Amino acid sequence: MSIAAALPRDGSPRAPAPAAMQREPNASLYAWLAVAAGAVGSLMATLDISIVNASLPTIQGEIGATSSEATWIATAYLVAEIIIIPLSGWLERVFGLRRFLLIASLLFTIFSVMCGLSGNLQTMIVGRIGQGFTGGAMIPTAMTIIATRLPRHQQPIGTAMFGSTVILGPLLGPLIGGWLTEHLSWHYSFFVNVPVCAMLMALLILGLQPAEPEWEELTDADWMGIAGLILGLGGLTVVLEEGHRELWFQSALIWQLTGVTALGFGLLIAGQVFARRPVINLGLLLRREFFAVFVMALVIGVVLYGISFVIPQFLAALAGYDALQAGQVVFLSGVPALMMMPIVPILIARLDLRLAVAAGFAVMAASCWFDTSLTAASTGEAFTGSQLLRGVGQLLSMMFLNQAAIAAVPPEDAADASGLFNAARNLGGSIGLALLATLQDSRFEFHRWRLHSTLQANSDTIQAWVHQQVLQFGGGPEGMVAALRSIDGMVSRQALAMAYADDFAVMVYAILFTLPLVLLLKPLPKGAHTMAMH
Repeated sequence: MSIAAALPRDGSPRAPAPAAMQREPNASLYAWLAVAAGAVGSLMATLDISIVNASLPTIQGEIGATSSEATWIATAYLVAEIIIIPLSGWLERVFGLRRFLLIASLLFTIFSVMCGLSGNLQTMIVGRIGQGFTGGAMIPTAMTIIATRLPRHQQPIGTAMFGSTVILGPLLGPLIGGWLTEHLSWHYSFFVNVPVCAMLMALLILGLQPAEPEWEELTDADWMGIAGLILGLGGLTVVLEEGHRELWFQSALIWQLTGVTALGFGLLIAGQVFARRPVINLGLLLRREFFAVFVMALVIGVVLYGISFVIPQFLAALAGYDALQAGQVVFLSGVPALMMMPIVPILIARLDLRLAVAAGFAVMAASCWFDTSLTAASTGEAFTGSQLLRGVGQLLSMMFLNQAAIAAVPPEDAADASGLFNAARNLGGSIGLALLATLQDSRFEFHRWRLHSTLQANSDTIQAWVHQQVLQFGGGPEGMVAALRSIDGMVSRQALAMAYADDFAVMVYAILFTLPLVLLLKPLPKGAHTMAMH
């Protein structure tokens, strides 16, 4: 701009614009490339949690694992990811953001190839642990990129991109994994990460500037707290994942893991007291606003991952759906995220976050309530309305809880808040899967025996029906046994449908129980609709 253009028509100098009216320049292309890298990384990390779920039976057969051993293919990733998320802020300071993410991307590629080439369970689990550690690092650092590379007025757009990937990842996993397994091979569920990681590394190199590492963080680190995080979160996640299969505290293994968990959290608390700079600031949970965010993030994790577990199980057991068909039903809740993403930045800028979170939780509760009416005759169509409704609720809840987490802490604690918030969501998923699986088994037995007790053996109608069934199965003692098995099979189907409906009812109660916490949330200051997590 020329000097003449900067002067008014009378030639006098212009008065400087008020600070409130000044606006930061728009982000450069390179900044948006960095944001795209963060979104791609977080999508890949969340997607890989569930991408193997559809192909687990096939993988199990090819690597010679039992069904209980095969579950560790999914569990190992989740345990490692939950551990690394709170540590990401510290590791980012040690290596510098770009160097840290490039190392994580390269190692994620190597571990993905290791999983795809695995011929035994041991190699597969090592690869999945490596995937979890390196992939989990990409989730909170995506929020860092948004905060540091975008001006405030454009950060809601970055927030929308990040939030959509976190929602879509767990939903896309079963769909993509099922398709690859059906049309190519389960190996490609891992090999698909190779070109994605190559693109991710290119985006990181172009979009992020190198930063000097802070190696002194290694010598001054809260090693007691780091060990506590690994033992505490790792032990707790394994207890939750294995407790149901091991019959909880009837198992010596669960007692031992509980002891490891208690030791870990003890070390973590000791680090808060004695370390010069704790690895993560748990004192944030003493702030009522952030505590409310943390608890609500746990519940979102329960619903998000719980739905991805319950619906495929229901459709496989009662409707005869294969993995790909079930994955398509699960993905329905991601459709609203895709359709609403363009208007999410406007919603973030205009809506009060307390109202938005309350609306999101209420919509999620309503969607789960609709699914409490499931019967043994229900198919995937029964989930269409509830899944679309649930997608709207999840989008509102997660997007605005991100904002609530920002408002609840000072800027210098934002990195710790990011780690705790993201860890809470994944930990909620572990808690939800463990509780829902246990509830499903116990309620199945309850409903099964209750339905059997309502069948009156002396009823003329029942006796006539049994007699007809005996004749159909050839008569005699063998026909009677087959008829009784047929009755038990029908009762079991109804009991199983009722048990799944109870799973949805529990999710309704969990959402409604935490809904009042929205009153504790702290709104963003007027005009500060920004994603400041870093």
